[in-house]
Amino acid sequence: METSALARRLAARFVAGDTLEDGLEAGRRINREGIAVTFDRLGESVTSLAEAEASRDEYVRVLEEISDHQLKANVSIKLTQFGMDISGQACRANVEQLVRRAKELNSFVRIDMESNEYTERTLRMVSELHAQYGTVGTVIQAYLRRSENDVEALCRQGIRVRLCKGAYLESAEVAFQAKSDVDRHFVHLMRILLAAGTYPAIATHDEKIIQAAKDFVRARNLSLDSFEFQMLYGIRRDLQRRLVAEGYRLRLYVPFGKAWYPYFMRRLAERPANVVFLLRNLLRG
Repeated sequence: METSALARRLAARFVAGDTLEDGLEAGRRINREGIAVTFDRLGESVTSLAEAEASRDEYVRVLEEISDHQLKANVSIKLTQFGMDISGQACRANVEQLVRRAKELNSFVRIDMESNEYTERTLRMVSELHAQYGTVGTVIQAYLRRSENDVEALCRQGIRVRLCKGAYLESAEVAFQAKSDVDRHFVHLMRILLAAGTYPAIATHDEKIIQAAKDFVRARNLSLDSFEFQMLYGIRRDLQRRLVAEGYRLRLYVPFGKAWYPYFMRRLAERPANVVFLLRNLLRG
């Protein structure tokens, strides 16, 4: 399946390629369009500390390549890729090494949010590393009921937040289930971040939510340099071009690596709506 024509088509549209060099080439091309990048090396949920250390070393190399080529880019990581399921202590050491190198290179590490079982541990690590190095941020998922408290705490600490809707299958006890409720909560959290956050990232392809952000920024007379929109590589390229033309900052989440197939299959399996989203965007610009 991974070598089939359909699989390769998916890879070409939504993943920059199998190698770091593929990712860097995509990053250079995207930068030329006036768009920033965050690189994601696919391959979360490692099964050994050796794999976790290899992930760490590869991400260090990504940071160094970004610096060497003067790309407008940073990196996004997942704690399971750095060994969280094996050893919390080893994971912390791996992430700290990366964040320290980011500080040396005047770069930035975004720690992605995974399922709700990791939320508290992720936020704790982000807070500790931010207090020590300042070159780390995180992600908040709008469908979690706890997210308003988390957003307010992160704003007080001056930690950069990417706000997304959330893609994992969670129970009604911890997450809103209806799309309308998730959207409403997203807009509420977005306004908090735009008003009080530190360079927030609004990660959405939803044009109604994007318009709500524009309206709020205009009403508050906020600088367009005080936040950025974020989108996925290969999704809504028409909307990407429009935002840049209007003067908004935009960053694309650019995955690369050979582990793209399980990445997509897992996302599609977790939320049926993702299937519709994926198929619709195969057919549009």
